[in-house]
Amino acid sequence: MKLEFHRGRLFDHVHLRVKDLDASVRFYRAVLASLGRELHEIAPGAFASDELFITAADGASSNIHLAFQTNGRDDVDRFYQAAIAAGGRDNGKPGERFYHPGYYGAFVLDPDGCNIEAVYHGPAERSVPSVVLTAEVPAPAKKP
Repeated sequence: MKLEFHRGRLFDHVHLRVKDLDASVRFYRAVLASLGRELHEIAPGAFASDELFITAADGASSNIHLAFQTNGRDDVDRFYQAAIAAGGRDNGKPGERFYHPGYYGAFVLDPDGCNIEAVYHGPAERSVPSVVLTAEVPAPAKKP
């Protein structure tokens, strides 16, 4: 049996808001280095490695922020409407953000208070639709 996994289609980024930024930076630098990756300071007090972002907790929301990729502003708007209709709480109506030109996002708090976002970064062309990983898995043993 062959399993197929796609990477790079659903998550835009994961943002950890941590209580002790210095301790977390030390921790994530060490564990990421063990995996051949680096943690870089991208702005004062903001650190990143690929889709992982780490900043100090501000107390305004949950310590976990998850952002989903979308293909357009309409997707962001639909996400927000569906989340509110399903019991989510507003944490930032759909709109342009200051993060970079063209950044359009919406934020909701899920039932546990996690900050969930849908984001459209503006027109872009992907080099590939996703990275595909395949693995051979032995078929389950037949029962006698």
